[in-house]
Amino acid sequence: MSTITSEIRATYAFMERNANLVKRYWSWELVWITYSIANSLSVSFIGLGMEKIGGASQTNGRYLVLYLVVGTLVWRYLSLIFYWITDVIGMERWEGTIEYTLMAPIRRITHMAGQTIWAVIYSMLSTGIILVVTVLIFHIDLSRANLVGGTVMLLAGSLSFIGVGVMGSVLPLLFPERGSQMTHVIIAILLLVSGVYYPVDVLPGFLQKLAIYSPATYVLDGTRRALLEGTPTLQLWNYIWPTILMGLVAIPVGLWVFGLAERYAKRTGKLHRNG
Repeated sequence: MSTITSEIRATYAFMERNANLVKRYWSWELVWITYSIANSLSVSFIGLGMEKIGGASQTNGRYLVLYLVVGTLVWRYLSLIFYWITDVIGMERWEGTIEYTLMAPIRRITHMAGQTIWAVIYSMLSTGIILVVTVLIFHIDLSRANLVGGTVMLLAGSLSFIGVGVMGSVLPLLFPERGSQMTHVIIAILLLVSGVYYPVDVLPGFLQKLAIYSPATYVLDGTRRALLEGTPTLQLWNYIWPTILMGLVAIPVGLWVFGLAERYAKRTGKLHRNG
């Protein structure tokens, strides 16, 4: 029992460390949340722009706005989780604590648990702020939306993106100088094939096949059904179970891959700080 308690405390310690980093660099956080809001609004205004450019009806224009709003919010949430996890090595190097953290007598799953739980909490709060601003500006009516179902879809999708993020964090570990930039390739491919801003059906055939293996595809489809159509939560199961299954596979595989990379990094002396 004492072992479990100590592991829980260690997990919370990593969460608290990340919270303190946010407080320390609050000005950067303000910059990024402002950028995220501006970017989300810019994409969503495309729906209204189609009324002027393409002669779309007001009804179709409003639906397109909602379609883009949901896609933008879901993607912002999932990508934030991915980046918080993949940046775990970069932050350790920036703070000059990478040697101490990875050489400390602590379970790696405990370390990653604190990082991932914080990532989910931070991403949910940030997405909530963007949602409130978007609703106020576009006067979106959420009375018929299934907010509970949408939240369940996001949480289910979190599992798979946690696994993808853990695997992606191997790159900054193995490539200290360019590993963080390499993780952008992973998120860019997922953005392309998952139907964030358009239906997957418009993609070429080979990209549609890749979309099947992207957890974001199911999260986006399920969340849109919950928020745009008010689909009951139980009827979203066809979108929930694939993301849960992907998460149950991706997380253990990610931890295994990270363990291999960590041992290699220790043998080859790659645990050094930058700058």
